[in-house]
Amino acid sequence: MDRSVRPDGDPDRMATEPLAPHPFQPPIPPRDWIRHIWLDFQQMELFERSPLVVVEARGLRVRTDDGRQFIDAISAAMVSNLGYGDERIREVMREAVGREDFWPVLHSTTPAALRLARRLAELLPADLETAFLLTGGSEATETAMKMARQYHRNRGAATRFKVISRYWSYHGATLGALAASGVADRRKFEPLPNGFVHVLPPYCYRCPWGKSPESCHVECAQAVEDVIRHEGRDTISAVIVDPVMAAAGVLAPPKAYYQRLRRICDDNGILLIFDEVLTGFGRVGSWFACQDYEVVPDLICLGKGITAGYAPVAAVVARRHVAAAFRGDGSRTFLHGHTYGGYPLGCDTALAVIDELLARDLVAQSRASGIYLETCLRQLAERHPEIGDVRGIGMLWGLEFVSDRVTKEPFQPGRLFATAVREKAQEFGMLCRGSAHVVILAPALVATKEDLDEIVGILDRAITAVRADRATG
Repeated sequence: MDRSVRPDGDPDRMATEPLAPHPFQPPIPPRDWIRHIWLDFQQMELFERSPLVVVEARGLRVRTDDGRQFIDAISAAMVSNLGYGDERIREVMREAVGREDFWPVLHSTTPAALRLARRLAELLPADLETAFLLTGGSEATETAMKMARQYHRNRGAATRFKVISRYWSYHGATLGALAASGVADRRKFEPLPNGFVHVLPPYCYRCPWGKSPESCHVECAQAVEDVIRHEGRDTISAVIVDPVMAAAGVLAPPKAYYQRLRRICDDNGILLIFDEVLTGFGRVGSWFACQDYEVVPDLICLGKGITAGYAPVAAVVARRHVAAAFRGDGSRTFLHGHTYGGYPLGCDTALAVIDELLARDLVAQSRASGIYLETCLRQLAERHPEIGDVRGIGMLWGLEFVSDRVTKEPFQPGRLFATAVREKAQEFGMLCRGSAHVVILAPALVATKEDLDEIVGILDRAITAVRADRATG
């Protein structure tokens, strides 16, 4: 793309029309009330110095209580695939509230839950056809791992309890999901539940085995097989993977990696769990990443984009042979559940979001927009030597920053470039996320080319500004 035709990312150009206060917005609480709330993953002392209190949002734009406006380049938390303020979804929710109330899953189900379960079976590949409905991603991964353990016990293999996952992965914040995760922050909550074994991730930019694309023989997948052998195949219940590792800086392994994992699991009688809480429902340019990788997992975890942030819904969908292992006498029953699983309002919302994705062909748009965004980001990397790697798929991209492209030397603590870029981008009117060395972009699937140009333009300005600040500092 010719940079001369791209908007310059001026923070004052946040929308063709400024966001106006919602006509039904209740009075905004005074800012000193912030001391009464404790936010996820936030150092509240820092947050309280410059809080973001969002009072209105539309499309990719959000407005805060102090009048600032931002373009959201991360879809809230890679959730709001349809952007904000979709009136079609809101109307369905209003109708659902008037039609159905909560009914506990301990006693029965509802038409809305049945419709959603059926729709998921239609969308998912092969015989992934039985849905256990939940309300959040951590619930989904916990459920899948418990399901895997009982699956083997029901089949007479009670010694199979271990779960293999990867360092740098993220599968949720509850203790079991965190034990499966490979993020360093989990150490703060140790000791964690046992039975979790980690292997090195498929990090192609810095291959742990020193391979290049030309010499790669998918040693990262072989490492999983080695661990199975050393731990004892009769002790392993499941391998859980997040197919595109966003928490690790958007690692998207080659197709051969997951196809090899599928064969390894089959050869050893192990269930393969795909944690697609983040990647599902169009985020990666296909309905589900497993379709892109041409792999059918035994269990798939869904969340986030299933309702595009309009209601808390998640699910674990099992293949036919997994669900069959729980049928029969009472001893085979899956004794697990959550109060609001299958909540009718959430199910109707999920169905409306799926209809919207289909009607607007947004999954295909995600793939096309992702190709366009990749082109823009690679052009950005040509202008900024601090960008060592550009990687991603669909509408999920990561830029890794390095102090030296040749050696791939990372920036040292206290000089972290990616962190400074994110902070500068927020000053310029854009919200994004990432890690110490990576900036992550994951705009809503409805983003236009103009939106993407603006996002890249602001990022361009932010990188330039950080470089200038350091040159003069």
